[in-house]
Amino acid sequence: MHDRRPSHAPADHHANPPRGVVFVDRSARRLACEGRPDVGAGAAIRPRRGFALPAWTRAVMHVCVVCAFLLVTGIVHAQAQKLPKLTLAGPSAAVSNALIHMVDSGALADIAEVVEFVPWRDPDQLRVMALDGRADVLAMPTNVAANLYNRGAKLQLINVSTWGVLWLVSRDPALKSLADLRGKELAMPFRGDMPDIVLQLLAEQQGMDVKKDLQLRYVASPVDAMQLLVMRRVDHALLAEPAASMALRKTGSFPLSLVAPELHRSVDLQQEWGRVFARTARIPQAGIAVMGALRERPELVARIETEYARALKWCKDNAEACGKAVAARIDLLSPEAVKDSIAVSQLEAVSVADARAELEFMFGKLVAKNPALVGGKLPDEGFYAGATKR
Repeated sequence: MHDRRPSHAPADHHANPPRGVVFVDRSARRLACEGRPDVGAGAAIRPRRGFALPAWTRAVMHVCVVCAFLLVTGIVHAQAQKLPKLTLAGPSAAVSNALIHMVDSGALADIAEVVEFVPWRDPDQLRVMALDGRADVLAMPTNVAANLYNRGAKLQLINVSTWGVLWLVSRDPALKSLADLRGKELAMPFRGDMPDIVLQLLAEQQGMDVKKDLQLRYVASPVDAMQLLVMRRVDHALLAEPAASMALRKTGSFPLSLVAPELHRSVDLQQEWGRVFARTARIPQAGIAVMGALRERPELVARIETEYARALKWCKDNAEACGKAVAARIDLLSPEAVKDSIAVSQLEAVSVADARAELEFMFGKLVAKNPALVGGKLPDEGFYAGATKR
């Protein structure tokens, strides 16, 4: 006689669960956690199908987790790579305007704990700063950059930003060309450097012997030449902006007034360069270089180049504010003179790759005149930031 289950007895759903329902055997879970060997395959734990997440939700969650990981690790990496200090250095000239704004605006605050601007007075101090590693970014004449590189300084030029700041300023309104200077005394800053070498190239190209035809009075800086001119100790001076604008301001020659100006912008050396060499009327005079270990951080070099171009544009668009900022950093300059100089200067941040042809034309002229002016030879690929090294 068969033992039949009463019809009213509850069904054993564990033995025969309804379709689509899965029960969890808690004893099997416990035994599995304890590492019991007597847990058979039948005790395997299966998730409840009713609580499975859709595939698209799992994909979104995965992407979010990955992004969060990358964000956190990226921030930690950036903080770990932040420089303790970044020193920018430049002369009391237009090439430094953008560097000063970069410091004042905090443009590089996220890549260095401290960002500072340090002025250099003359090419000798510049060379010491470059060779002793006292600056990370140095604004300098392009020929000096080439000279230092060929002498072993660890630098790369990243741009040229100063294309036209050289003026012959005279007390003689009739003086209109370099030939008109024959037999006259001329105050000249930076012997053997820019702008002395530019004047010599232009004069020689026009058949003049600088040593015989001119009486050059060398002084330490454009500001010194400007002071001689203002104090009437010389009648003619070759000046770089903003020193030329300073001279005109100090003598009341600019802005124009009812009285005749005492000083005049007699010769634009950029126009002379274009006329004499049949080229565009601009000279690759100065730019910025990165020094030492900073050269091995291409992402920082690119950032500095970008911020410099942005700062230079700001200075051109906000000449008055730029003048005040520069004068606050360089005591010898006045806000008004800096503002005036921006209006008359050719200032454009051009990458060294785009400026290379004009640089090599000028370097070639210097090598032909005196190879020592650029350290004995044309600089190789390593001089130009971003170039493929040989």
